Amino acid sequence: MIYTALGDSITFGENASSWAKAYPQLTVSALNSSSRKVRGYVLARPSWSSDDLLDAVIWQGASVIGHSAVVSVWIGGIDLVNAALSSLKTKQPLAAKSVAAKYKRNLSGIFTRIKKGSRARIVCCTQYNPFPNSPLAVEWINQLNHTINELSQSHNVTVAPAHMWFGGKQADLIHGYRKGKIEDALSGSLPIHPNDRGHRVIATGLAPYLISRK
Repeated sequence: MIYTALGDSITFGENASSWAKAYPQLTVSALNSSSRKVRGYVLARPSWSSDDLLDAVIWQGASVIGHSAVVSVWIGGIDLVNAALSSLKTKQPLAAKSVAAKYKRNLSGIFTRIKKGSRARIVCCTQYNPFPNSPLAVEWINQLNHTINELSQSHNVTVAPAHMWFGGKQADLIHGYRKGKIEDALSGSLPIHPNDRGHRVIATGLAPYLISRK
């Protein structure tokens, strides 16, 4: 079985202590330890937004996706972070509706391209909230996850509830976690990525969703 993980810096393994401790590799190891033969591939880069991932699926990922039995999609955090940081720096309101509309178009495009080029089952992860103490972040993440659930239902995609795996545990699972507020991101580093413990939690939660239930 070939498993391909699509995503942004989280899937790439940013802030994991090594490549082997990022969730895609941990997930493959977990699946292989249960008498399965799984090969894993990753198509992800730091700072990729849903725009970037859609481009990558079209221009870089066709071959490996075409041979995959299952594909996971984890995207959207950068879309929100970029919009939120721009809003904070310019002191202008976040254009939430336009961000959500663009994200919806891109995610729908990602699902459509995967289905057009392969028979792979698709598992889409929801977004956890790295800033749970900011009401606006709660609102934006909820809206993003509503979009994920809505599109997944219409495209026959399985949803993996990553937001539930991290809910109330962000301080333990996020690298560099401080106060859990959007303003933490203005101090130079982005405290948004899982630490090693967080990647283990993702792998443990995600692995069952990748196994065919047929």
